[in-house]
Amino acid sequence: MKKLRRPKNGRKLMGVCAGLGDFFGIDPTFVRIFWVLLCLFPPISTLPAIIIYMLLGYIIPEDKDYIDV
Repeated sequence: MKKLRRPKNGRKLMGVCAGLGDFFGIDPTFVRIFWVLLCLFPPISTLPAIIIYMLLGYIIPEDKDYIDV
């Protein structure tokens, strides 16, 4: 079973988009592009999107390089 984690490798800011991309099995670049488009167009504007990103950065646990048994 996959777990949502923020990886230490391949992250740009906090690793939220990289973690979401890994979790859903898609390239993190597509998640980043989607996030930018979501920020630019309504119904979500830039400030709420930044706040949501920061909240996800603190809620999603960081990958600790351990084996989950």
